[in-house]
Amino acid sequence: MQINALAALEKGAELQPFSFQAAPLKSFDCAIKVLACGICHSDIHMIHGDWGISRYPLVPGHEVIGEVVEIGSHVTHLQLGDRVGVGWQQAACMHCLDCLKGNHNLCDQAEGLIVSGYGGFADYMVVDSRFAFILPAGVSTQAAGPILCGGATVYAGLRNAGMTSGQEIGVIGIGGLGHLAIQFASRLGNRVTVFTTSADKADFATQLGAHEAILVPAGGSPPLPINKLNIIINTANQALDWLGYVNYLDSNGTFVFVGIPSEPLTIPITPLTSKQRRIMGSEIGSPAMIMEMLQIVDKFGIQPMVEMFSLDQANEALQRVLDNKVRYRAVLTM
Repeated sequence: MQINALAALEKGAELQPFSFQAAPLKSFDCAIKVLACGICHSDIHMIHGDWGISRYPLVPGHEVIGEVVEIGSHVTHLQLGDRVGVGWQQAACMHCLDCLKGNHNLCDQAEGLIVSGYGGFADYMVVDSRFAFILPAGVSTQAAGPILCGGATVYAGLRNAGMTSGQEIGVIGIGGLGHLAIQFASRLGNRVTVFTTSADKADFATQLGAHEAILVPAGGSPPLPINKLNIIINTANQALDWLGYVNYLDSNGTFVFVGIPSEPLTIPITPLTSKQRRIMGSEIGSPAMIMEMLQIVDKFGIQPMVEMFSLDQANEALQRVLDNKVRYRAVLTM
């Protein structure tokens, strides 16, 4: 199969047409016709080689929605014509302890879709079928892409931190991740408090289901807490007054990072030990977590806010994401 794509041919380059011949399908592979593909900041980091793991030519796109057009000899859970979604991960060893526990996302040999292969800025894509997820009928093709990456990231973070229902949940930042975290937490029966520097985003957060919005001055500290929170999820990538937020945690509360600040954390230990508070990190979800999340998305009507672009507008869309002009996720349609 010849695949026609857009690729960065070298570090930091604009995307340009790139065609290649796909290798024959392995026994667990599937080929999908790409219908839509979300744009994530991680695509931009990979194009610019920020993490030192990029290989060029680099075809971005790891929020892929497509139709199954071919399956390998050992694929039994997918059929031709199925509508599937693919996120960041495309492979795992399948035999280490993490994999055997169902935590394929924690596998030391886990492979990122656009790290070791070609992504979804293309007409077709080949991927290990065990990381392609059938989409419920109620999840739209145009909106589903961001759910597979941003949605999975915040849903897994909240669940790994212990989110159930009837809790007090805090969300730092109302962007591509935060606006989904608000929906997951509130629609699963929790009271949600958001922290933002933007008054208009605070208003929008209440429309999404937040019960309280706390305005924090840019570069400043949150006000002293009145109500304590069971879980706080941070979606921001810049350094903040972390101690100020930790003080919002109730006893045995958990602070989970899915946004990754550029600077190391500096938090005194005593505020943690005195209230048995925990700090943890979380990244993408396991296959089981993603399947659970998709059912929640379908059942509760969770919907990312997206801006649509055609594939030939990919460079324009990437620039808008880089300039933080997209609210809240950009999606390419093929």
